[in-house]
Amino acid sequence: MKKTLLAPSLLSADFSDLAGAIRKIENDGGSIVHIDVMDGQFVPQITYGQPVIKSIRPLTDLPFDVHLMVEKPELMVDSFAEAGADWITFHYESTIHIDRLIHHIHDLGKKCGISIVPSTPVPALSQILHLVDLVLVMSVNPGFGGQSFIPYALDKISELKKIRAERGLDFNISVDGGVNEKNFSEIAEAGADILVSGSSFFSGKLKWEK
Repeated sequence: MKKTLLAPSLLSADFSDLAGAIRKIENDGGSIVHIDVMDGQFVPQITYGQPVIKSIRPLTDLPFDVHLMVEKPELMVDSFAEAGADWITFHYESTIHIDRLIHHIHDLGKKCGISIVPSTPVPALSQILHLVDLVLVMSVNPGFGGQSFIPYALDKISELKKIRAERGLDFNISVDGGVNEKNFSEIAEAGADILVSGSSFFSGKLKWEK
């Protein structure tokens, strides 16, 4: 059984001290740095882009999972790969030619993740699950930190775990949204390999040991 990993989300960090946020991630059990990129189109907010990621890349050896909450991610993946992304995760709902984009991300030498918003069912991913390295289940409606976990996300996690076992696949299951000190055990038990936590982690409420 895989050990569940913690991927703290910089969305909830102090943007004036991202170096300090990365030190906290390293010191307090984080295995992956989750970086939410928002374009103000796919989701309402705008966060940070390639120059910020490039500037913090030298600060840690932890892998960067760059979560593109953007329209037409195919126009941006090259520049985010160059900026220092190790994983590039884009949304099923954000582009048409998903198969082509997955292959392109792999051709860039990066791992590829696919994310689904709460209203997208797991079967929508059926044809491409064998191609991806990670499936990111959004357990809140994306765009804002500090939201409450949507309970039916647990069913989607369990469904993905079952499909993975039945088909002999090896993608990671990641969960993003409302993960906190009260529910992380239940989410992990449902089948999550990676837990993305923002507010709970940076407030110090969620304690983690690698």
